[in-house]
Amino acid sequence: MKRLVVGLLWALPLSALAAEPVVQAAAPAVSSGMAGQLTQLVLGLLLVVGLIFVLAWLLRRVQRIGPGNAQVIEVVGSRALGPRDRLVLVQVGEEQILLGITPGRITPLHVLKQPVHVAQTQTATPEFAQRLMELLGKDQKDKK
Repeated sequence: MKRLVVGLLWALPLSALAAEPVVQAAAPAVSSGMAGQLTQLVLGLLLVVGLIFVLAWLLRRVQRIGPGNAQVIEVVGSRALGPRDRLVLVQVGEEQILLGITPGRITPLHVLKQPVHVAQTQTATPEFAQRLMELLGKDQKDKK
């Protein structure tokens, strides 16, 4: 028993000395200064922001695949009356309802007896986006 304790005590300083160079070799790699920490912080932030964008894109793709194509309620048209007030024409089955939308309330204004048929355009480009493309020299007519 005495020999075992003496052997352990004698082996302990040798193992401590053997582990010391490993710690010293790893220490300079860990403490690479302020630039290393800043780089690690920026890369981590970019990873998190990229992950958020990928998950948002994936969520939009999954929602399109589901039963969203066969919706019962469809927005036929919309018109802004002011910065926060809108008129919205909604189709529910065969009925069309004109709704007044304000920040605190949605009011049915009229139920149309004859449904309004709106011609579907191929791609409706908003006026701002169309003007921006013209300014950038990327008119849609040039694409065809």
